[in-house]
Amino acid sequence: MTTVGIDTHKDTLATCAIDGLGNVRDERNFVNDRTGHATLAAWLTSVDVAMVGVEGSSSFGAPVARFLVAAGFAVREVPPHLSNRERSRSRRAGKSDPGDALAIARVTAREPDLPPVRLAGRTSDIALLMEAREDIVAEMTRARNRLHAHLRILLPGYGASAANLVATRHQQAVARLLRPLRGLQTELARAQLARLRALGTEERAFADRLARLLGNHPLRGLPGAGVLVTGKFVAETGDVRRFRSSDAFAALAGAAPIPASSGQTARMRLNRGGNRQLNRALHTIALSQASHYPPAIAYIARKRAEGKTRREAIRCLKRQLVRTVFRLLQEGAEALEEAA
Repeated sequence: MTTVGIDTHKDTLATCAIDGLGNVRDERNFVNDRTGHATLAAWLTSVDVAMVGVEGSSSFGAPVARFLVAAGFAVREVPPHLSNRERSRSRRAGKSDPGDALAIARVTAREPDLPPVRLAGRTSDIALLMEAREDIVAEMTRARNRLHAHLRILLPGYGASAANLVATRHQQAVARLLRPLRGLQTELARAQLARLRALGTEERAFADRLARLLGNHPLRGLPGAGVLVTGKFVAETGDVRRFRSSDAFAALAGAAPIPASSGQTARMRLNRGGNRQLNRALHTIALSQASHYPPAIAYIARKRAEGKTRREAIRCLKRQLVRTVFRLLQEGAEALEEAA
């Protein structure tokens, strides 16, 4: 059985084919363009490949990964941390593209649960929209900070009329306060305010489009999970069917506690690893439910009665929620696939 690892770069693809024992059969380099992809596919056929592992299938490796899937090859995404560990075990000195491809190939052959590469589709579109919206939100924060720096000088104490620079009514109040003023700094402040309003319009347009793409996704019906939280779960999870269980999904989200027992002491410690974006989305739902959802409020009270702190009770709630989120993502995956 031949397994091939591909180390992707902007212009080149380093590949390594290994046999069932992990020994190198062949190493090649291909150009990262359509012609190179076709040449690579022909070579893969000649070595009778069973599985292809790609590192960076969402960036430089995205075109070749999608090309190979369309050509009928079994392609898996190899996380960088796994290939880095494998590289350290290699007897090859230093770091090289062929050595990286060898590490990727060995990880692909060894790990049975590697996720399939993410293909273009509705899930991919949701991920792109989420990323674009987050860029706009970050720019809005920068614009508000720059505007605030100007207003502190131009309008000392302006907070009495505009409590923040987020709400539209407060932005309108700032515009009225700036109207009688003149000078370069006033012009810059007005420009920042106009930019902030334009970004707000763009952000709302992205959020509306995201809502349309998600449609009636089952996760949107979960208390505390709105459009943005649902979009974050879909974007970060990809194909949820790649997870063998909700426990595996909890490990990805950093919601599964880690055993830290020794001798007669049995305990669990907080998992600070995993996908922190998923963990944050889960935390958002937990905080919302702990404040407004009666079953969650009762659950938190029960855990507090057992001697847990509120923070520990919230962690327990997150661990319970991840099972529901996983089930709803599974239900929503079928709907997204049918709509694509």
